[in-house]
Amino acid sequence: MNILIVDDHPLILQALQRVLGELDLTINVSQTRDAASTFEVLARPPLPHLLLLDLTLPGMDGFTLLAELRRRWPALPLLVLSAIHDRQTVERALDLGAMGFIPKTVNARILKDAMKLVLSGRVYAPHDVQPDNVFGLRVTRPEQLGLTVRQSDVLKLLVQGKPNKLICRDLRLSEGTVKVHVSAILRALNVHTRTQVVIELARRGVRIDAPPTMHAR
Repeated sequence: MNILIVDDHPLILQALQRVLGELDLTINVSQTRDAASTFEVLARPPLPHLLLLDLTLPGMDGFTLLAELRRRWPALPLLVLSAIHDRQTVERALDLGAMGFIPKTVNARILKDAMKLVLSGRVYAPHDVQPDNVFGLRVTRPEQLGLTVRQSDVLKLLVQGKPNKLICRDLRLSEGTVKVHVSAILRALNVHTRTQVVIELARRGVRIDAPPTMHAR
């Protein structure tokens, strides 16, 4: 797994590299320290599997950089890592397309859990500053998204990071039917990937209920 850390503090970089190395020996960590060098790295494929972004960088406001990263690379899993983690900062970061927000004070276990959650296509935020648009709460009515009830059922499992085969099992649907529903969800939200679905729902403030299971066909 390739992880790009965007942070200009040497001690933070060293600490993160050490923690990530302890979590998994297969993780390859690279780093940039400003917006310009970050754009240069991301312009050379392949993209990293995950980007950890500090909000206080030289040359560009962190929120401006976040918005630009999301505009250029909408499917890139991106976690904000910040010493400032009040509710307003967390909510603004998620509204701009971050898939997670981690205070720099968290321990290695929480960092690992947050990374796993984001890589599975879900959203992470500090438990003591849970914004209203983090998944796990109640869902907007399906018709408000332009989806049928069954498409909404599929959506609830999709945002958990479940692949089509598991969605088929949980809802007792054929794989072809699930693919049709997933395609309809992508069209309704005007996105192209599952990751973009999560980002777009977070941007709109849509909240997802616990998913149903074992429906009849």
